[in-house]
Amino acid sequence: MSELVGVVRRAASGVWWYLREVSGETAYDRYVEHCRRHEAVRVLSRREFERRRQDDRDRSPQQRCC
Repeated sequence: MSELVGVVRRAASGVWWYLREVSGETAYDRYVEHCRRHEAVRVLSRREFERRRQDDRDRSPQQRCC
């Protein structure tokens, strides 16, 4: 039984990772990691990051399907 739980847990973890990648949820996490490697760069808040990201999308509407 515990083996089945482990398989289900790994499968759910993989699905969760995939959904976060496809939806762009991990973009901020990657941005923060990048800024931490370059200590002189100020890390934007999540709100600032998402605002800039949305502004970029609005300026370049050809990047999306709808």
